[in-house]
Amino acid sequence: MKIVVCVKQVPDTEARIRIAPDGKGIAENDLNWIVSPYDEFAIEEALKLKEAKGGDVVLISVGPDRVHSALRNGLAMGADSAIHMKDPLFDTLDSHGTAWTLAAAIKPLGPDLVLAGQQGVGADNSQVPGMLAEILDLPQVTMAVKIELTDGKATVQREIEGGIETWETTLPAVLSAQKGLNEPRYASLKGIMAAKKKPITVMDAAAAGLKAEDLAPKTRIVAMELPPSRSAVKMIEGDADTQVKELLRVLHDEAKVL
Repeated sequence: MKIVVCVKQVPDTEARIRIAPDGKGIAENDLNWIVSPYDEFAIEEALKLKEAKGGDVVLISVGPDRVHSALRNGLAMGADSAIHMKDPLFDTLDSHGTAWTLAAAIKPLGPDLVLAGQQGVGADNSQVPGMLAEILDLPQVTMAVKIELTDGKATVQREIEGGIETWETTLPAVLSAQKGLNEPRYASLKGIMAAKKKPITVMDAAAAGLKAEDLAPKTRIVAMELPPSRSAVKMIEGDADTQVKELLRVLHDEAKVL
């Protein structure tokens, strides 16, 4: 069984985000970059399936040189090989272009299963898995919290508001991982050392058969700004009756929510 896992590198979730001078992106200087947490669930699930059924786990990521470290992290966890999609044409990709780029790398592999995180922490668009499935002409199930493979089929429990749905799909398929699917493992020292010898293939747009017109963004960021700062807390003094009256006045006259 060959399992492909799509991996995105994102700013550390504890990082302080600053807007870039052009106002259309984030300042990347001094940021610590990590594997998107949802993609870690996807990697872990691929490794569990490999341990149960055998096969290979291939990681694919799109991005600049720094993406190499994210792929090495996944290889240290236990993946077998990786593909780094790297080209100046990829620097301005939107979700649609990212899906096309991933699909171009995935098609020649002929995988039995494609896994991805439900969303990339950062943009949080949750668009790439669905677009990827459409481009590859494969069935998809999103928000997976349990996956079982039997006889060329996948039975997937997916999270919905207020409950769990159970879906069955033929393979190959694209499945996106939700929190709760598993508990990602830490890379061991042995795994870290072994990862140094595992192959990472670097592929540019030409090698993937992609042209600039294929990747032209269909959306663009007009402006980006941080949320407004929270106003200072207003303390209401006095006894309980005084506080209640003043609170009602503030809610009515100042906050205008009553």
